[in-house]
Amino acid sequence: MSFTEPEPASSLERISQKELDEAVKKHGFFLKGIRGGARTVMKFKDLSDLDFKSADLSQSDFTGSVLTNAKMTNGTFKGASFFACDLRNANLENACFSRADFRGAFVAGANLTGADLESADLREGKVMERNEKGILSDRPREGVTEKTHKTIFAGAKLKETNLSGSRASSADFSDADLSGVVVKDADFSGANFEGANLSEANFTGTDLSHANMHASIMTGTVLIMAETGGANLDEALTEESMGEKLEELKKSLPELLEEHTSWVATAGQKGERLDLSGFDMRHIELKQYPLTAIKAVGANFLQQDLSGAEMQSALLDRADLRDARLKNIDLRGSSLKNAMLARADLSEANLSPLQFLNSDGTTRLQRINLSGANMRYVILRGADLRDAILMGVDLSYAVLIDCDLRRADLTGAILNNADMSGSMLNDALIDEKYR
Repeated sequence: MSFTEPEPASSLERISQKELDEAVKKHGFFLKGIRGGARTVMKFKDLSDLDFKSADLSQSDFTGSVLTNAKMTNGTFKGASFFACDLRNANLENACFSRADFRGAFVAGANLTGADLESADLREGKVMERNEKGILSDRPREGVTEKTHKTIFAGAKLKETNLSGSRASSADFSDADLSGVVVKDADFSGANFEGANLSEANFTGTDLSHANMHASIMTGTVLIMAETGGANLDEALTEESMGEKLEELKKSLPELLEEHTSWVATAGQKGERLDLSGFDMRHIELKQYPLTAIKAVGANFLQQDLSGAEMQSALLDRADLRDARLKNIDLRGSSLKNAMLARADLSEANLSPLQFLNSDGTTRLQRINLSGANMRYVILRGADLRDAILMGVDLSYAVLIDCDLRRADLTGAILNNADMSGSMLNDALIDEKYR
């Protein structure tokens, strides 16, 4: 991939919004096998500034076309070809490009925040044409200048994507999921990978000089013959820093859980509370066990599947739950202060308070406390966050669609580009700039 900025290719045939809308309609018929359908093939066209209106254009072909400033947000482009396309400054947020062909594409200044490029091909590529003598040569790009722009992949899903040979100098991959990517012999010098998931990524022969990998996940990351001079690896999580192993405990996990269950049932009179603080829990099947009131301060739950788990009143301060699957989890009344939850899926999670009856007949609420947590790009669709303490939480680009946030305290919370459509915000405390 190149990030040199070309000027608009004025020699290409211009496609109107009406023509695109008609092509989208026919492509929909094509995908459904309905008579009158036609696959969208718009090679070497000018589609700049057009709105794709969240369409499904899977298997379409835009080879060599100009899509500068195009709005492609929330669209579906599975297996589509953007070979040698000009996508400068296009908005590709939250779109699906799995298995798409981006070889040789210009994406300078494009925003792929939250996009899914799983198994996409972003290697180098070039378009050839025959000149007047019939000799094959590179098809020139018009008006290429020296000016470059940073490309934004922040928060994008690039799992198992093929990035070999790509040029991504100074690109922003912060908080992106790059687990299992193949990035051989590429130029990623000066790229920003802060907080990114780089587990099992293969950077063989790649230039990572002066790259920012602060607080990134680097378990199983291959750096053979990679240039890392000047790279920032502070606080990067490696296999050695993932936490203590359960094998070091004197008792087995089932034994400890049995004691914990007794401790919960007797309000602490018998048994002992399960304390997993500082332990590496990545490879433990936990959701099959009762986890109410467990203590796991600073524990490592990276990429854990805890969907549907019962973890009411748990103490999970500073725990690492990045990329965890937490759908329908019950975390009522739990404490997750300063926890890391970037990219976690908390769809339909119960994050409401626990209600207790006092001896005088009154009731008290034990609210979930997520103060200071990193919840960038988290999915909270349909979650119950009534009365939640969300002070100072970073919810940048979070999906908060159809959430119940009544009486929630979001004082000091960062809500940049968060999607809160359909959410209930009655009596919620939110900084004025986000209202």
